[in-house]
Amino acid sequence: MGPRATGAGEGRAALSPQRALIMDELRRNAPLTVSGLATATGLHENTVREHLEGLSEVHLISRAQAPAAGRGRPAWVYSARAVQQATMARDNVALATVLAGQIARTSPAPVADATAAGQDWGRALATDWPVEPTAIGARRRVTALLDDLGFAPRPDRQYRRLRLESCPMLDAARQYPQVVCSVHAGLVGAALAALGDEPDAAHVDLQPFAALGACLLHLGATDRRRS
Repeated sequence: MGPRATGAGEGRAALSPQRALIMDELRRNAPLTVSGLATATGLHENTVREHLEGLSEVHLISRAQAPAAGRGRPAWVYSARAVQQATMARDNVALATVLAGQIARTSPAPVADATAAGQDWGRALATDWPVEPTAIGARRRVTALLDDLGFAPRPDRQYRRLRLESCPMLDAARQYPQVVCSVHAGLVGAALAALGDEPDAAHVDLQPFAALGACLLHLGATDRRRS
């Protein structure tokens, strides 16, 4: 049993009053933590978390971890995405799903072609992100990128091992697992390199459906002069 499918229909429907309240607050004062949003909106933190998950699944918000301050894992912070960015993310995923099926049906070398397509996609997605000075920073950025795309990544402290608990291309992945997972691995590897990770450290090991409710993704073999 692997990741769940990323929701797609909610983004086209009107937001509930509580979700609209959260979006308004994020547009005015982002980035905000769950606690900050609960204080600003008067909602319970558990309610805020539930709504943030729904908003994330339809690509209306982005999530990143705040800079580390002391011991313990840094808090997640949330920001509203522009409508055009949210629409583009959904359209990119839909297009990638169609292309994965086409590659699987027609390519004489589907894994190689899927990896190359994913690399092109990763480089294109990374163009709007600043280059990171450390390898762990690049891995953190890629984790945020995967979150934007709907993979619901859960990283370890060093961002080397990620649980991907959702998949925006789950139906296609079940039908064409080698192709779709090669697209995703190529995307991640190219994005790591583009965002500043050492090219020879941008190793990616994607293990589809390897854990209960998740795929497993391993990033970067070594940091060497970085992080």
